[in-house]
Amino acid sequence: MPKGYLALVLHAHLPFIRHPEHESFLEENWLFESMTDAYIPLINVFDRLIGDGVDFRVTISLSPTLINMLRDGLLMSRYLMYLDKSISLSRLEVERTRSDKRINDLALMYLERFERAKYTFSESCGGDLIGAFKRFQDAGKIEIITSCATHGYLPLMDLHRPAVKAQVAVAVDVYKDVFGRAPKGMWLPECGYYPGHDEILKEFGIRYFFVDTHGILLGTPKPAPFGVYSPYLCKSGVAVFGRDMESSKAVWSAEEGYPGDHNYREYYRDIGFDLDYDYIRPFINGCGTRTNTGIKYHRITGKTDHKDIYDREAALDTARGHAGNFMFNREKQAEYLAGTMDRAPVIVSPYDAELFGHWWFEGPEWLEFLLRGMYHGRSAVETITPGGYLELYGEYPVITPSESSWGWKGYSEVWLDGSNDWIYRHLHKMMELMTRAAADHKDAAGLDRRLLNQMARELLLAQSSDWAFIMKTGTFTDYAAGRTKEHIKRFFALYDQLGKGEVDAALLEEAEGRYNVFKDIDYSVYAGV
Repeated sequence: MPKGYLALVLHAHLPFIRHPEHESFLEENWLFESMTDAYIPLINVFDRLIGDGVDFRVTISLSPTLINMLRDGLLMSRYLMYLDKSISLSRLEVERTRSDKRINDLALMYLERFERAKYTFSESCGGDLIGAFKRFQDAGKIEIITSCATHGYLPLMDLHRPAVKAQVAVAVDVYKDVFGRAPKGMWLPECGYYPGHDEILKEFGIRYFFVDTHGILLGTPKPAPFGVYSPYLCKSGVAVFGRDMESSKAVWSAEEGYPGDHNYREYYRDIGFDLDYDYIRPFINGCGTRTNTGIKYHRITGKTDHKDIYDREAALDTARGHAGNFMFNREKQAEYLAGTMDRAPVIVSPYDAELFGHWWFEGPEWLEFLLRGMYHGRSAVETITPGGYLELYGEYPVITPSESSWGWKGYSEVWLDGSNDWIYRHLHKMMELMTRAAADHKDAAGLDRRLLNQMARELLLAQSSDWAFIMKTGTFTDYAAGRTKEHIKRFFALYDQLGKGEVDAALLEEAEGRYNVFKDIDYSVYAGV
């Protein structure tokens, strides 16, 4: 029996962005960058570990919107075009930088990286990244969990419980369709928990979810003596795991954690902004705006405008050291906790999956060093999935978690402040009308049924927590506000048609094609709690 367990949880999510009306669209690059920088490198890490006989357990949440995009033919064909552009630019960079060996070595590294990404995507995965993750789950190495349909922030929906239920129900349906089984766990968007929502999770067979640290520590009754190092059962019987702050901060904090080390690659210096515009223009977005290319030649260096050239070997040595440090600290943490508990503690360490490789370039290698080190070093701490930990003991303490999130200040301020509060009067009205329409049209058929299903899609898409978050952070605010307004406007237009009994088939078909998400959605999920 190990002294403790480590539950690594990687939350993979992006909002649904698909614009077939344009030849290329800037915000679609969010998906392509995450695929190249994070998802494909993680797949390669898992493949190498399995190939070398390394035993490990990792939990990955794949949001329904991300799953839909990764299975969309148009977006995947555009991803291949994105990779081909990146490869062409890398080849030009290899020629341009031949007079500077340090930069030329990096240009060669990027060329190999983009070519490997294309090979992994097209050949190893057959264009199906979701299938690759499923393969790892079927092999018993990762546990794939779900998140809410469009990553809607649930605490601000509680006035309309059917809307909370719909976010969960649609997510579970997508998961079953893709993976052929029910999900064991759910990542509540932004770890946003409101008391009682676990009852809805239970209704759909969810066995566990996560909250931030204070969701447990401020729960009722007080969680002594286990703190966040054991799961708890809500009154519904659904288990809840709390985030460990010590291990979390070591990885996600750019100020105090590993990613801020001066040897690591600097994210904010990219040749898309550094090089001559005429040279770079054929390889950036069709609108002509300078954007990131993924080719970055500098390291963090320090809090200075001057950035030294990136040294890949030094960065990997640093990642190896940080992995060893992380493992050492978890062993000491488990050793201390084991003396205060009647069971082996579980240290829950959740992170955004996109951190690994995209924001923190060396993140996938750090993870590989960690998992190899824990296995070959016969660490006193073993990796485990939450579902696996729940099988270890017969009883767990009962708690009602506190309302909470993992956002700034720990509650709902990120998603409800002066920058984004205007959206909620519309969202609440849409939830009210959707619930009423579903109850009043229980046996709708034909165009009416399609219209009601599309109303449900528009509501779900408008509820994405990403739009409010983007407005709060002040990045891409025009797009976030525009998308919110678009879904609001279309919802009310469809609702008016329903009331008049005059369905505009052309408008409906256009709406279904523009954001072709949740093809099997059933509006009747809004008909009751």
